[in-house]
Amino acid sequence: MCLVYPDMRVILGAILVILTPLVLLGQTAPPKAEFEVASVRPSAPPGASQVNVGVHVDGAMVACTALSLKDYLVAAYQVKFYQILGPEWLAGERFDITAKLPDGATRSQVPAMLQALLADRFEMKMHRDTKEFPVYGLVVIKGGPRMKESPLDEETADGPGGRGAVNVAANGGRGGVNLSFGKGSYFTFADNKIEGRKLTMAAFVDTLGRFLDRPVVDATDLTGNYDFTLTFTPEDFRAMQIRSALAAGVVLPPEAVKLLEGASGDSLFSAVQTIGLKLESRKAPLEVLVIDSVRKTPTEN
Repeated sequence: MCLVYPDMRVILGAILVILTPLVLLGQTAPPKAEFEVASVRPSAPPGASQVNVGVHVDGAMVACTALSLKDYLVAAYQVKFYQILGPEWLAGERFDITAKLPDGATRSQVPAMLQALLADRFEMKMHRDTKEFPVYGLVVIKGGPRMKESPLDEETADGPGGRGAVNVAANGGRGGVNLSFGKGSYFTFADNKIEGRKLTMAAFVDTLGRFLDRPVVDATDLTGNYDFTLTFTPEDFRAMQIRSALAAGVVLPPEAVKLLEGASGDSLFSAVQTIGLKLESRKAPLEVLVIDSVRKTPTEN
């Protein structure tokens, strides 16, 4: 049986969680940090067979395209997708944000500015809490990792946007999904496999968590960037697609969800062990952000 998705938002919406935190990662800015000007608009519908998503930070300008409100919360508060508790539509509705940093501001202040923007335009109110989650701990097995350590490419002044710019893009069609972080670092999910190049373990555990029935935490103590390939059975690969869609808040028909029953997930766990790592069942208390109230459409720019 072949499962056909209506468009690639199903997959991209689930994978994009690994995009924004890596781009906007930085120190917390002063509480009153705000963008000089900002525009928040609903994203245009994707094409029938292709969808493009991106984050671009160049000088004083910040541009984010086709990200869900949950993606923006992940970036603003430096948390994981599963740590945000709120309405299901947070992961489905998508918005474009274009903003200008005030004079003297740095990229590391963007998360706090994003917090202020979301609170203002979506009239968002929230509180923090703690919840115990069943998780998988990613650990190194006896004998050590079997991945090639691969440093990032050097930044060049003649690259897109010039030296110091950030260009992160995701694109997908029926052939699969590709997510580029820049400097030679990228991730591909297609053809019954995951290919990672120059990826950190932080990006890897975020990726795995989208395809499993519980979050994944990094317990490897590995600090480099790595190349690896994981290969799965067609049944498990299809189940990974379905789980990523469900985790992203996409409502699938019962017949699609039923396909999960035919997948054991064994090939995912076995594939991880081929690169010298292992997923162990654990429980861990994690902080969560509880969204108490939020507008479904932003206020006027």
